[in-house]
Amino acid sequence: MKALVTGGTGFVGSHLVDLLLEKAYTVRCLIRKSSDTKWLKGKPVEFVYGDLFDEKALRDAVIGVDYIYHSAGVTKAKTKHEYYRGNAIGTHNLLHATQQSNPTLKRFVHISSQAAVGPSESRAPITEERSANPLTTYGRSKWKSEEECLAMMDKLPITIVRPPVVYGERDKDVFEFFNTYNKGLQPMVGFSEKLVSMIHVVDLVRGIVMAGESNKTRGQTYFVGSESQYGWMEIGEATRKVMSRKALGIRLPEFVVYIVAAFAEFFSLFSSKPALINFEKARDMVQDYWTCDSSKAKRDFGFEQSISLEAGIRRTVEWYRKEGWL
Repeated sequence: MKALVTGGTGFVGSHLVDLLLEKAYTVRCLIRKSSDTKWLKGKPVEFVYGDLFDEKALRDAVIGVDYIYHSAGVTKAKTKHEYYRGNAIGTHNLLHATQQSNPTLKRFVHISSQAAVGPSESRAPITEERSANPLTTYGRSKWKSEEECLAMMDKLPITIVRPPVVYGERDKDVFEFFNTYNKGLQPMVGFSEKLVSMIHVVDLVRGIVMAGESNKTRGQTYFVGSESQYGWMEIGEATRKVMSRKALGIRLPEFVVYIVAAFAEFFSLFSSKPALINFEKARDMVQDYWTCDSSKAKRDFGFEQSISLEAGIRRTVEWYRKEGWL
């Protein structure tokens, strides 16, 4: 079997490549010449150089593959246009190139995000039946990418996977939590307990491939996340056990988070890079419940979380230490 992975140099995409190689797939990646390929070095991966806006590269990338795992996307940007271009328009281009150049494709798996539909309104995790209510430009651009997929459902064998918070080896986003904890602090937003669904990246990519290989998932959308929902106190306690140290828990009023975001956005005006935290990210952070229900994935293709929170944090922290990140 042959698979194309977009975003294969990134966090989730590189782990997806690793799993596909373990399963004896022939793997092709669409990458920019400027991409950092350190996670792919020395691995038997075919490179097609280009991006989601290069017609020839797209055609060359999709021809002859059995599966397409679309992991590429924009998670941080300075403008609305950058989000929509990278997530919605890029997905549109890949879908249409696939329709035109690969009539025998077995499955197109689009990797979206819970951000596409927004947080849960209560402690009850949301299901795939919940209507979309994205909070941010990023979330709206991911929902638009899903709409591009929905418009092609009658022409291509498409499956959509929505992960919640993803952590693990190679991740740079949740890393900031572990890095801050390692320095003796555990900031928490607000004074109410906030719950999140989390999934270790190794579990996530296993679920993604299971969804791609299943004969029950065509035309379907799935949350692939943890069986439990975690509070930040619980996450902190698991981190304490792994790091063998305590951190000072500091609760930040929600208005402080918005003030920090405003300053970060202001200073980002003088940088080519987007702010680490902006007003929209702050809006995500103050929500009480970012939880989702993965029971549909369990029912349709047997997905179950195999890496517990503590075990996932342990292997993640060990990797950060080995790589000199902590």
